[in-house]
Amino acid sequence: MDEKQVRWTQKAILDKIRILDYWIERNGTKTYSEKLDLLLDRALNKTAQYPEAGKKTNYKNIRAKIASHYLIFYRIQKDYIEVVRIWDSRRDPENLKL
Repeated sequence: MDEKQVRWTQKAILDKIRILDYWIERNGTKTYSEKLDLLLDRALNKTAQYPEAGKKTNYKNIRAKIASHYLIFYRIQKDYIEVVRIWDSRRDPENLKL
């Protein structure tokens, strides 16, 4: 199986920026955010290799990859996976909109 390319929606990019910025502000340092960024990138690299391994969700054609406390929601396209959202699983799921 060929590794798929990873593409991001604008919402997913903003999710990641907000999450990383939150931790920088909260901790007063970039250290945790850099580690979290690496964790998310590694999870997406695995997802690009094995896109079907993600958990099916109640949303049509959307799967989720778990990375620590975060859910990476994505859809599988022919030549790539599209990251739709990144969600902190400690947040109220009622507020999640894909």
